[in-house]
Amino acid sequence: MLSSDETSRAIITKGITAVIRGDSKEEALQTARACLRGGITSIEVTWTIPEAARVLETLSNEAEENHLIGAGTIIEGPTAEDALRAGAKYIVGPNFAQDVVRLTLQHQVPYLPGCMTITEMIEARKSGADVIKLFPGSQFGPSFIKAVHGPMPGLPIMPTGGVSLDNVDDWLNAGAAAVGVGGEFTKLASNGNYKAVEELAEQFVGKVKKVKGKVQ
Repeated sequence: MLSSDETSRAIITKGITAVIRGDSKEEALQTARACLRGGITSIEVTWTIPEAARVLETLSNEAEENHLIGAGTIIEGPTAEDALRAGAKYIVGPNFAQDVVRLTLQHQVPYLPGCMTITEMIEARKSGADVIKLFPGSQFGPSFIKAVHGPMPGLPIMPTGGVSLDNVDDWLNAGAAAVGVGGEFTKLASNGNYKAVEELAEQFVGKVKKVKGKVQ
């Protein structure tokens, strides 16, 4: 079992997390499995999915050794407790919540809170957050990460929202530690096109590996 630090490093090393949404348990499972077949091995199960805990449990039971199955859209402590009971290896939120960070520290799992401002990022890191989720990334842009790294070099930032196949290399070249991608997969999955989800996942993985290889 990985430690919290090891899990955080694994998320960064993988470089991309698939943010899974869906209108049903089955749609979410099929989307996640397609992403895994495509090579994305960090899967964030969002708590907006019907029966999200069961989705996470199922994926955790199916997971291979190199898979990381986490929980997303976790905005408060009680929900984080539910996600951890379901087997979440990391917790992601659209916000920064003190009760969630305390809980994740207690259970020794990484917390990736959503932040928009420098103040939020600093407070999150001081409180023990492992990686900062820049959300929504579509409201900023790659240059924002460069600006943040001026006063806070090395701060691990993962933009989520607005990351596409066309701009993922821009985000990584600007210093993003990793990226979260959801909408691109959700569009295809909503039409039942899971083969296209798998193929897109392969394309993302190829780009991420190529760019991170150069950056590192």
